Amino acid sequence: MGVAKILSKLKSRQLDTLLLAIFYIVAGVAYAYVLALSLFTFAFMPAGAFAALSFIAAYGLFVKKKWAVWIVVMLFFPAATLSVGTLYSSVRLSTFAPSVEALLFHLALLFYVFFSFVSFVYVTAKRKTFQ
Repeated sequence: MGVAKILSKLKSRQLDTLLLAIFYIVAGVAYAYVLALSLFTFAFMPAGAFAALSFIAAYGLFVKKKWAVWIVVMLFFPAATLSVGTLYSSVRLSTFAPSVEALLFHLALLFYVFFSFVSFVYVTAKRKTFQ
């Protein structure tokens, strides 16, 4: 696919849908990074599933496919539960900001849960536009 064709597709897309697709790409990369850091152990395989679903959701949102709504809905509940559970356990184990790294980790989890919720609400509210 040529660069001109990609730029023309980007111009025709709505900014809100493009931002949601970018969010899911970043989330997919983060989940793939977590999986790679775990050396692909069996316990972290849900991170691989979340990464794959995030990339699929990003593509579906970018091309405005109807099934993208279902992927976003399927991804929201387990990913938000895992993120909130991880945040709760991490804050219970130590305080919210015992170090800069922990603070950044906790803030990243909060941002992920917030944007995941926003994308879930937005996509389900605008599901008619994904035809």
